[in-house]
Amino acid sequence: MNDDMLHAPRLKPGDLVRLVSPASYPQQSDVDRQIKTVESWGLRCDAGKHVISRFGYMAGTDEQRLADLNDAFEDPEVRAIVTTRGGAGAYRIASGINFNAVRADPKPLIGFSDITSLHLALQYHCNLGGIHGCLFGSAAKESVRQLLMTSESVTLSRVPETVSAAISYPGCATGKLIGGNLQLLAASVAVHLPSLHGAILFLEYHRTGLGTVDRYLTQLLQSDILHGVAGVVLGSFECSRGYSDRGWTMIDVLNDRLGQLGVPVLGGIYAGHDLPGQGDDEFDQSSLPLGSMATMDAEAGILTIEPIVC
Repeated sequence: MNDDMLHAPRLKPGDLVRLVSPASYPQQSDVDRQIKTVESWGLRCDAGKHVISRFGYMAGTDEQRLADLNDAFEDPEVRAIVTTRGGAGAYRIASGINFNAVRADPKPLIGFSDITSLHLALQYHCNLGGIHGCLFGSAAKESVRQLLMTSESVTLSRVPETVSAAISYPGCATGKLIGGNLQLLAASVAVHLPSLHGAILFLEYHRTGLGTVDRYLTQLLQSDILHGVAGVVLGSFECSRGYSDRGWTMIDVLNDRLGQLGVPVLGGIYAGHDLPGQGDDEFDQSSLPLGSMATMDAEAGILTIEPIVC
Protein backbone atom coordinates (compact mmCIF):
# COMPACT_ATOMS: atom_id res chain seq x y z
CA MET A 1 0.00 0.00 0.00
CA ASN A 2 1.03 3.61 -0.44
CA ASP A 3 1.76 4.76 3.09
CA ASP A 4 0.88 8.41 2.58
CA MET A 5 -2.71 7.71 1.56
CA LEU A 6 -5.39 8.12 4.22
CA HIS A 7 -6.96 4.67 4.48
CA ALA A 8 -10.39 3.94 5.88
CA PRO A 9 -11.03 0.63 7.67
CA ARG A 10 -12.78 -1.98 5.57
CA LEU A 11 -16.46 -2.42 6.28
CA LYS A 12 -17.80 -5.37 8.24
CA PRO A 13 -21.35 -6.73 8.55
CA GLY A 14 -23.59 -4.40 10.51
CA ASP A 15 -21.69 -1.23 9.58
CA LEU A 16 -23.72 1.78 8.46
CA VAL A 17 -23.61 3.25 4.93
CA ARG A 18 -25.17 6.65 4.24
CA LEU A 19 -26.71 7.68 0.89
CA VAL A 20 -26.34 11.37 -0.02
CA SER A 21 -27.13 13.45 -3.11
CA PRO A 22 -24.44 16.14 -3.52
CA ALA A 23 -25.25 16.71 -7.20
CA SER A 24 -28.51 16.13 -9.09
CA TYR A 25 -31.55 14.57 -7.49
CA PRO A 26 -32.43 10.87 -7.90
CA GLN A 27 -35.79 9.18 -8.09
CA GLN A 28 -37.06 7.58 -4.89
CA SER A 29 -37.12 4.23 -6.66
CA ASP A 30 -33.37 4.51 -7.35
CA VAL A 31 -32.69 5.35 -3.70
CA ASP A 32 -34.70 2.30 -2.64
CA ARG A 33 -32.74 0.08 -5.05
CA GLN A 34 -29.42 1.28 -3.66
CA ILE A 35 -30.51 0.74 -0.07
CA LYS A 36 -31.58 -2.80 -0.98
CA THR A 37 -28.20 -3.47 -2.59
CA VAL A 38 -26.22 -2.28 0.43
CA GLU A 39 -28.40 -4.23 2.85
CA SER A 40 -27.91 -7.39 0.77
CA TRP A 41 -24.23 -7.21 1.75
CA GLY A 42 -25.10 -7.49 5.44
CA LEU A 43 -24.63 -3.75 6.02
CA ARG A 44 -27.09 -1.17 7.31
CA CYS A 45 -28.07 1.75 5.09
CA ASP A 46 -29.83 5.06 5.60
CA ALA A 47 -30.18 8.31 3.62
CA GLY A 48 -29.41 11.96 4.15
CA LYS A 49 -32.24 14.35 5.00
CA HIS A 50 -32.21 16.00 1.57
CA VAL A 51 -31.46 12.96 -0.58
CA ILE A 52 -34.44 13.55 -2.89
CA SER A 53 -34.88 17.31 -2.35
CA ARG A 54 -35.07 19.50 -5.46
CA PHE A 55 -33.62 22.89 -6.32
CA GLY A 56 -33.57 23.29 -10.07
CA TYR A 57 -31.61 20.30 -11.40
CA MET A 58 -29.90 19.74 -8.03
CA ALA A 59 -30.88 17.77 -4.93
CA GLY A 60 -31.65 20.79 -2.79
CA THR A 61 -29.73 24.01 -2.27
CA ASP A 62 -25.96 24.09 -1.95
CA GLU A 63 -26.38 24.44 1.82
CA GLN A 64 -28.68 21.42 2.04
CA ARG A 65 -26.51 19.17 -0.10
CA LEU A 66 -23.36 20.19 1.75
CA ALA A 67 -25.05 19.67 5.12
CA ASP A 68 -25.96 16.08 4.20
CA LEU A 69 -22.43 15.36 2.99
CA ASN A 70 -20.77 16.83 6.07
CA ASP A 71 -23.26 15.13 8.39
CA ALA A 72 -22.14 11.83 6.88
CA PHE A 73 -18.44 12.61 7.29
CA GLU A 74 -18.98 13.85 10.86
CA ASP A 75 -21.19 10.96 12.03
CA PRO A 76 -18.92 8.35 13.68
CA GLU A 77 -21.47 5.61 13.01
CA VAL A 78 -21.30 6.09 9.23
CA ARG A 79 -18.50 3.99 7.71
CA ALA A 80 -18.95 4.73 3.98
CA ILE A 81 -20.83 7.29 1.88
CA VAL A 82 -22.60 6.46 -1.38
CA THR A 83 -23.67 9.26 -3.70
CA THR A 84 -27.02 8.47 -5.28
CA ARG A 85 -26.03 9.87 -8.69
CA GLY A 86 -23.92 12.45 -10.50
CA GLY A 87 -25.40 15.08 -12.76
CA ALA A 88 -24.45 18.60 -11.71
CA GLY A 89 -23.76 20.55 -8.55
CA ALA A 90 -21.10 18.63 -6.62
CA TYR A 91 -18.44 21.07 -7.84
CA ARG A 92 -20.37 23.90 -6.12
CA ILE A 93 -19.91 22.40 -2.64
CA ALA A 94 -16.52 20.65 -2.87
CA SER A 95 -14.64 23.46 -1.11
CA GLY A 96 -17.09 23.39 1.80
CA ILE A 97 -16.33 19.83 2.92
CA ASN A 98 -15.29 19.55 6.58
CA PHE A 99 -11.81 18.28 5.79
CA ASN A 100 -10.85 18.18 9.48
CA ALA A 101 -13.66 15.69 10.09
CA VAL A 102 -12.50 13.65 7.09
CA ARG A 103 -8.94 13.46 8.44
CA ALA A 104 -10.14 12.56 11.94
CA ASP A 105 -12.40 9.73 10.75
CA PRO A 106 -11.68 8.69 7.15
CA LYS A 107 -14.44 6.91 5.26
CA PRO A 108 -14.65 6.19 1.52
CA LEU A 109 -16.92 8.12 -0.84
CA ILE A 110 -18.48 6.22 -3.74
CA GLY A 111 -19.55 7.97 -6.95
CA PHE A 112 -18.44 9.07 -10.41
CA SER A 113 -19.20 11.63 -13.13
CA ASP A 114 -19.88 14.97 -11.37
CA ILE A 115 -18.70 13.35 -8.11
CA THR A 116 -15.18 13.54 -9.57
CA SER A 117 -15.07 17.06 -8.08
CA LEU A 118 -15.48 15.64 -4.58
CA HIS A 119 -12.93 12.86 -5.11
CA LEU A 120 -10.35 15.39 -6.29
CA ALA A 121 -11.03 17.74 -3.36
CA LEU A 122 -10.72 14.91 -0.85
CA GLN A 123 -7.45 13.77 -2.40
CA TYR A 124 -6.11 17.33 -2.63
CA HIS A 125 -6.92 18.30 0.97
CA CYS A 126 -6.80 14.96 2.81
CA ASN A 127 -5.16 12.37 0.52
CA LEU A 128 -8.27 10.25 1.05
CA GLY A 129 -8.93 7.44 -1.37
CA GLY A 130 -12.37 7.01 -2.91
CA ILE A 131 -14.29 4.74 -5.27
CA HIS A 132 -15.07 5.72 -8.85
CA GLY A 133 -18.26 3.77 -9.41
CA CYS A 134 -21.91 3.33 -8.54
CA LEU A 135 -24.53 0.81 -7.42
CA PHE A 136 -26.19 0.28 -10.81
CA GLY A 137 -25.05 -2.74 -12.81
CA SER A 138 -23.92 -6.17 -11.64
CA ALA A 139 -20.20 -5.59 -12.13
CA ALA A 140 -20.42 -2.12 -10.59
CA LYS A 141 -22.17 -3.37 -7.46
CA GLU A 142 -19.90 -6.36 -6.96
CA SER A 143 -16.73 -4.30 -7.42
CA VAL A 144 -17.96 -1.66 -4.93
CA ARG A 145 -18.70 -4.42 -2.43
CA GLN A 146 -15.21 -5.86 -2.90
CA LEU A 147 -13.53 -2.47 -2.53
CA LEU A 148 -15.46 -1.65 0.65
CA MET A 149 -15.42 -5.00 2.42
CA THR A 150 -12.10 -6.60 1.45
CA SER A 151 -8.48 -5.54 1.18
CA GLU A 152 -7.97 -7.31 -2.14
CA SER A 153 -6.27 -5.57 -5.03
CA VAL A 154 -8.18 -5.03 -8.29
CA THR A 155 -6.97 -6.17 -11.71
CA LEU A 156 -8.68 -5.04 -14.91
CA SER A 157 -7.86 -5.99 -18.48
CA ARG A 158 -8.38 -4.08 -21.70
CA VAL A 159 -11.79 -4.73 -23.26
CA PRO A 160 -11.09 -4.77 -27.01
CA GLU A 161 -14.67 -3.91 -28.00
CA THR A 162 -14.64 -0.51 -26.24
CA VAL A 163 -13.94 2.72 -28.11
CA SER A 164 -10.84 3.71 -26.16
CA ALA A 165 -9.23 0.27 -26.63
CA ALA A 166 -8.00 1.53 -30.00
CA ILE A 167 -5.39 3.62 -28.18
CA SER A 168 -2.25 2.10 -26.73
CA TYR A 169 1.21 3.55 -26.23
CA PRO A 170 3.44 0.74 -24.93
CA GLY A 171 5.20 0.75 -21.61
CA CYS A 172 4.69 0.14 -17.92
CA ALA A 173 4.13 2.62 -15.12
CA THR A 174 3.42 2.71 -11.40
CA GLY A 175 1.82 5.56 -9.49
CA LYS A 176 -1.28 6.74 -7.67
CA LEU A 177 -4.44 6.39 -9.74
CA ILE A 178 -5.98 9.87 -9.92
CA GLY A 179 -8.73 11.15 -12.15
CA GLY A 180 -12.28 10.50 -13.29
CA ASN A 181 -14.47 12.49 -15.62
CA LEU A 182 -12.39 14.59 -18.05
CA GLN A 183 -14.69 17.62 -17.89
CA LEU A 184 -14.52 17.81 -14.08
CA LEU A 185 -10.75 17.34 -14.08
CA ALA A 186 -10.34 20.31 -16.40
CA ALA A 187 -12.72 22.35 -14.22
CA SER A 188 -10.62 21.57 -11.14
CA VAL A 189 -7.39 23.07 -12.46
CA ALA A 190 -6.22 25.78 -10.02
CA VAL A 191 -9.08 24.89 -7.65
CA HIS A 192 -8.47 21.54 -5.93
CA LEU A 193 -6.64 19.29 -8.37
CA PRO A 194 -4.03 17.12 -6.62
CA SER A 195 -0.56 16.88 -8.09
CA LEU A 196 -0.34 14.43 -10.98
CA HIS A 197 3.45 14.21 -10.86
CA GLY A 198 4.29 10.51 -10.82
CA ALA A 199 0.61 9.57 -10.99
CA ILE A 200 -1.35 7.40 -13.38
CA LEU A 201 -4.10 9.58 -14.81
CA PHE A 202 -7.51 7.98 -15.35
CA LEU A 203 -9.88 9.63 -17.83
CA GLU A 204 -13.40 8.90 -19.03
CA TYR A 205 -16.00 11.04 -20.79
CA HIS A 206 -19.69 10.92 -21.68
CA ARG A 207 -20.73 13.64 -24.14
CA THR A 208 -20.44 13.78 -27.92
CA GLY A 209 -18.20 16.50 -29.30
CA LEU A 210 -14.60 16.07 -30.41
CA GLY A 211 -13.83 19.77 -30.06
CA THR A 212 -14.94 19.72 -26.43
CA VAL A 213 -12.62 16.85 -25.56
CA ASP A 214 -9.86 18.63 -27.49
CA ARG A 215 -10.41 21.79 -25.39
CA TYR A 216 -10.40 19.94 -22.06
CA LEU A 217 -7.23 18.00 -22.89
CA THR A 218 -5.54 21.13 -24.23
CA GLN A 219 -6.39 22.97 -21.01
CA LEU A 220 -4.78 20.20 -18.97
CA LEU A 221 -1.72 20.21 -21.23
CA GLN A 222 -1.30 23.99 -21.27
CA SER A 223 -1.81 24.28 -17.50
CA ASP A 224 1.30 22.07 -17.15
CA ILE A 225 -0.62 19.87 -14.71
CA LEU A 226 0.25 16.80 -16.79
CA HIS A 227 4.00 17.43 -16.54
CA GLY A 228 5.53 14.38 -14.89
CA VAL A 229 2.49 12.11 -15.20
CA ALA A 230 3.66 8.49 -15.26
CA GLY A 231 0.97 7.05 -17.50
CA VAL A 232 -2.61 7.42 -18.70
CA VAL A 233 -5.51 4.98 -18.40
CA LEU A 234 -8.61 5.53 -20.52
CA GLY A 235 -12.04 4.31 -19.52
CA SER A 236 -15.25 4.87 -21.41
CA PHE A 237 -15.45 7.18 -24.40
CA GLU A 238 -18.50 5.30 -25.70
CA CYS A 239 -20.25 8.62 -26.34
CA SER A 240 -18.19 8.94 -29.50
CA ARG A 241 -18.90 5.50 -30.95
CA GLY A 242 -19.56 5.86 -34.67
CA TYR A 243 -19.12 9.64 -34.55
CA SER A 244 -16.74 11.65 -36.72
CA ASP A 245 -16.20 15.34 -37.38
CA ARG A 246 -14.67 16.36 -40.70
CA GLY A 247 -12.67 13.17 -40.96
CA TRP A 248 -11.54 12.87 -37.35
CA THR A 249 -12.82 10.51 -34.66
CA MET A 250 -12.32 10.52 -30.91
CA ILE A 251 -9.32 8.26 -31.39
CA ASP A 252 -7.65 10.91 -33.54
CA VAL A 253 -8.23 13.57 -30.88
CA LEU A 254 -6.95 11.38 -28.04
CA ASN A 255 -3.91 10.29 -30.02
CA ASP A 256 -3.11 13.87 -31.02
CA ARG A 257 -3.37 15.25 -27.48
CA LEU A 258 -2.13 12.38 -25.29
CA GLY A 259 0.53 11.13 -27.69
CA GLN A 260 2.70 14.15 -26.98
CA LEU A 261 3.07 13.17 -23.31
CA GLY A 262 5.53 10.42 -24.18
CA VAL A 263 4.17 8.05 -21.51
CA PRO A 264 2.38 4.69 -21.63
CA VAL A 265 -1.33 4.94 -22.47
CA LEU A 266 -3.70 2.07 -21.79
CA GLY A 267 -7.16 2.30 -23.36
CA GLY A 268 -10.15 0.02 -23.07
CA ILE A 269 -10.63 -0.12 -19.29
CA TYR A 270 -14.22 -1.00 -18.41
CA ALA A 271 -15.02 2.01 -16.23
CA GLY A 272 -17.18 5.09 -16.73
CA HIS A 273 -20.37 6.06 -18.56
CA ASP A 274 -22.43 4.18 -21.13
CA LEU A 275 -20.59 0.86 -21.14
CA PRO A 276 -22.85 -2.04 -22.15
CA GLY A 277 -24.00 -4.41 -19.45
CA GLN A 278 -25.02 -8.05 -19.57
CA GLY A 279 -28.34 -9.72 -18.82
CA ASP A 280 -30.73 -7.21 -17.28
CA ASP A 281 -28.05 -4.49 -17.03
CA GLU A 282 -28.37 -1.94 -19.81
CA PHE A 283 -25.19 -0.21 -18.63
CA ASP A 284 -22.45 -1.32 -16.27
CA GLN A 285 -18.83 -0.70 -15.31
CA SER A 286 -16.08 -1.80 -12.96
CA SER A 287 -15.45 0.41 -9.95
CA LEU A 288 -11.94 1.78 -9.40
CA PRO A 289 -10.13 2.66 -6.15
CA LEU A 290 -8.93 6.22 -6.69
CA GLY A 291 -5.87 7.43 -4.80
CA SER A 292 -4.34 3.96 -4.47
CA MET A 293 -1.11 2.83 -6.04
CA ALA A 294 -1.61 1.27 -9.45
CA THR A 295 0.55 -0.53 -11.97
CA MET A 296 -0.24 -0.48 -15.68
CA ASP A 297 1.17 -2.51 -18.55
CA ALA A 298 -0.13 -0.93 -21.75
CA GLU A 299 1.22 -3.63 -24.06
CA ALA A 300 -0.35 -6.44 -22.01
CA GLY A 301 -3.49 -4.38 -21.45
CA ILE A 302 -3.54 -4.82 -17.67
CA LEU A 303 -4.19 -2.40 -14.81
CA THR A 304 -3.72 -3.50 -11.18
CA ILE A 305 -4.73 -1.25 -8.29
CA GLU A 306 -4.15 -1.63 -4.55
CA PRO A 307 -7.07 -1.37 -2.10
CA ILE A 308 -8.28 1.85 -0.45
CA VAL A 309 -9.32 0.18 2.82
CA CYS A 310 -7.19 -1.58 5.35
